[in-house]
Amino acid sequence: MSRIGKRSISVPQGVEVTVESQTVTVTGKLGTLSRAFHPGVRIDRVEGGLTVTMQSREGTKALWGLSRTLLDNMVVGVSKGFSRVLEIQGVGYRAAVSEVGLQLNLGFSHPIDYVLPVGVTAQVEKNVLVTLSGMDREKIGQACADIRRFRPPEPYKGKGVRNAGETVLRKEGKKK
Repeated sequence: MSRIGKRSISVPQGVEVTVESQTVTVTGKLGTLSRAFHPGVRIDRVEGGLTVTMQSREGTKALWGLSRTLLDNMVVGVSKGFSRVLEIQGVGYRAAVSEVGLQLNLGFSHPIDYVLPVGVTAQVEKNVLVTLSGMDREKIGQACADIRRFRPPEPYKGKGVRNAGETVLRKEGKKK
């Protein structure tokens, strides 16, 4: 039994959930999200919420908890939204919001123009704190991973792009 999969999902006021065969559409104050789920997983409406159950035991046990979490992320995303913060560390490293998305100066000879995915917005504070927000948790996480991939934190000086609160293990430099 999946500990995550057997929990029900509460649907807050103002959020409307439509289940048509294996496609679920969730509408809230921030927008609409839709996703097609695996046929081995059944999604049912109950009083004040949703439940996710397995159709068969073969091959779908791993998808049970995943489907429940994806559905819960959709409900939370359209009602409250998600946000993640990236920190930029390094002399001369900075970010700015442009009309296309983000303009990043990360120590290269040229600035990097990163086009944000649809539904993801960015705010920059103090030129080094980038906050990505939106209603789709997957898109926000992927955008953070893409930005971090431009200049991951290096282990000697710690320069680069990191998630807020992330600790980077530092190596000892050369000894004379």
